[in-house]
Amino acid sequence: MPSPRLLLLILSISVVLVLMIWLVSALYQLYIQIAFTAPILANLLLLLLMAVITLLIGAVIYYFQGGFKPKKKRKKRQSNIKAPAEKNEAAQANLQAVRKQVEQIQDEVAQQALLEKSQALEANFNRQGFQVVVFGTVSAGKTSLVNALMGRVVGEVSAPMGTTQAGETYRLQLSEIDKEIFVIDTPGILEAGVMGTERENLARELATEADLLLFVVDNDLRQSEYDPLSVLAEIGKRSLLIFNKTDLYTDEDQQQIIEKLQSRVQTYISPHDVISIAANPSPFHTDTGDTVQPEPDIMPLIKRLAAILRAEGADLIADNILLQSQRLGEEARRLIDTQRRRQADQVIQRYQWVGAGVIAVTPLPVVDMLGTAAVNAQMVVEIGKIYGCEINYDHGRELAFSLGRTLVSLGVVKGVVQMVSTALQMTVAAYVVGKAIQGVSAAYLTRIAGKSFIEYFRQDQDWGDGGMTEVVKRQFQLNRRDEFVKSFLGEAIEKVVQPLMNESEATEEDQENDDFNHYNDDWYEPPERNLEKW
Repeated sequence: MPSPRLLLLILSISVVLVLMIWLVSALYQLYIQIAFTAPILANLLLLLLMAVITLLIGAVIYYFQGGFKPKKKRKKRQSNIKAPAEKNEAAQANLQAVRKQVEQIQDEVAQQALLEKSQALEANFNRQGFQVVVFGTVSAGKTSLVNALMGRVVGEVSAPMGTTQAGETYRLQLSEIDKEIFVIDTPGILEAGVMGTERENLARELATEADLLLFVVDNDLRQSEYDPLSVLAEIGKRSLLIFNKTDLYTDEDQQQIIEKLQSRVQTYISPHDVISIAANPSPFHTDTGDTVQPEPDIMPLIKRLAAILRAEGADLIADNILLQSQRLGEEARRLIDTQRRRQADQVIQRYQWVGAGVIAVTPLPVVDMLGTAAVNAQMVVEIGKIYGCEINYDHGRELAFSLGRTLVSLGVVKGVVQMVSTALQMTVAAYVVGKAIQGVSAAYLTRIAGKSFIEYFRQDQDWGDGGMTEVVKRQFQLNRRDEFVKSFLGEAIEKVVQPLMNESEATEEDQENDDFNHYNDDWYEPPERNLEKW
């Protein structure tokens, strides 16, 4: 039977021939009429007719040979994508940076723990398997899913809460996947009690280390489920959302739940990665009274899992190693930041009480001068050095006076003096209050200034979007909380007020001794004069 294309070609040629016959007949009549008066014009018309007929026939043949078909864009030859290699290189660079940071950590226990983590992560560059972590709420069917994947019972199904105490790993092999797949069953999240919280923390940690995450639910996402899933997605964790226990729902209900799930996670999970399964279908009774246990329905998951690992496997491992190296770097930075804060706090502590003692002994004539006097330029230099910012004394003094003026302009100085005055008058003897006010206020202001400079150096000598003013305001608010003020005043009384009281008592005692000696000089006469009188 002729093909449709051949029939169309024959039909087209027939139509063209009919039109040509009609055209030839019409032009012949025209040629006869013209030939009697202008033979040359008639011959030109005949040549034109033959050219048109030739072009029509050639156009039809050319079209059916594909000449008028739009040219397909030639596919660009894809270059070898080196994304996984580049990510591995970035991870290696992160690990090198971590090793340098480890050298700065003074806590030997933390230093060793971080070093061991970096070595374990480095070993992952050569691992030959994928880590697939099953994660979700308690009793959503995680263990049932693992059982179905493995084709045998590897865990207790329908177990009470908390059965999966720790991450348990199983080996899975899929066709056309050259690497082993390590399926890790995690404890359920949202368990009650201290033990439940500990298991949840373990589950979250295992989830962040996965190459691929299977997040299992048995209904629409609750907020308590959405939050951890979105956090994992935000850090770049590749995830499949598994809707389990579909055998408990009608087809219509299943479709509605799937659509809701796809809508909720559409910003970070593709609709193709929201998969419905029945890992452990409920048994049913037949008309004859027999009980039938249906086979697990997890083929959609297996197919999608295999497709992802084939297409994205190398990229998933590289992404995970890069993510883990970044997290390790963040952990190292947190440890170093905590260490630096502790060292900087010690510097602030030293300078605030030294300055307080000096000002208490030699009070400033103008209270507003506390805004600059309370900030020591040398303290700024030392804090900067702790954060790796080498600044000279002149620069430190400039920064100190600038912050001091900010303290005054914001009314912080006045507010601190009033607060300290009120507190001391209620707790300290009246005869030392006047001397103590400026000293204790100076210590308080030095603390605010020092804490502000910590933020400045933590941000690589940048005050941030709000500038120095916002940093000072924030530190003032943080350091005026009741529990801190009570603790600070207690220390101030010990370090500033008590020495002043001791000094005052010593001064009074010296004065009394002087008065006593002066009184003795009036009535006491040497023995020689007494003898003369005698």
